Amino acid sequence: MEFTGEDTVEAGVRVRGFTVEVDDRVVPGLLWTPEGAVGERPLVLAGHGASDSKRHDSIEALAHHLVGRQGFAVLAIDGPVHGDRRADRLESTPEAFLAFVGLWSSDPEMPDRMVADWQGALEAARALPEVGTGPVGYWGLSMGTIIGLPLVASDPRFEAAVFGLMGRAGPAIGRVTAAAAAVTCPVHFLFQWDDEIFPRTSSLDLFDDLGSVDKSLHAHPGTHAAVTDEAFAGTLHFLATRLGRRDRRPTPEEEP
Repeated sequence: MEFTGEDTVEAGVRVRGFTVEVDDRVVPGLLWTPEGAVGERPLVLAGHGASDSKRHDSIEALAHHLVGRQGFAVLAIDGPVHGDRRADRLESTPEAFLAFVGLWSSDPEMPDRMVADWQGALEAARALPEVGTGPVGYWGLSMGTIIGLPLVASDPRFEAAVFGLMGRAGPAIGRVTAAAAAVTCPVHFLFQWDDEIFPRTSSLDLFDDLGSVDKSLHAHPGTHAAVTDEAFAGTLHFLATRLGRRDRRPTPEEEP
């Protein structure tokens, strides 16, 4: 892991830009840790949605909650044709969404490359003394689920995962459903009742595909992107309780 020089602290949360090399690719990412962190801690990998980047507001909010309140570390990398992987380096563009759909449709090896990129970043982060080899979790909705399912399915170190805003539909869906069946860790699955991209029945089907015995389904009214603050907070509560200290009781703010 090579830090890029971006290093800021806000409200006790330190964020650093980095790159890692995986095969012939330079993978850009961000790492959030508590200011002055020493010793191992839970690590959550946060996967952004299509058209966004590792700097999306939802990733920033997730990181500041889990790092600032729970003492976790959070790691995010740019997805394919997103963020710093784009020639224009724009953080959120409709062009990135269309480019991802085209890539998902035409390149069956894309998920494997992204799994390798995530694993390279994961290994590099766990080698840092302020992260170490504590519990690992995953959070990723929409495109974050498309890529996250094969990642979590391929690595037994994941102890909990948040997926959702995705269904048994779209290009190369066989790869997604096969990965879902191979996931065995506890899963919190979020879906929007009025999702205009993934039909309701397809989301229920994908939830049913998950191989996890310990899984829960959380449905909320609204369209694909209309995830409420309450629904988002529920995903963070799940990760905090599943990955945090086993003897730690949640604060009143963290109660569901």
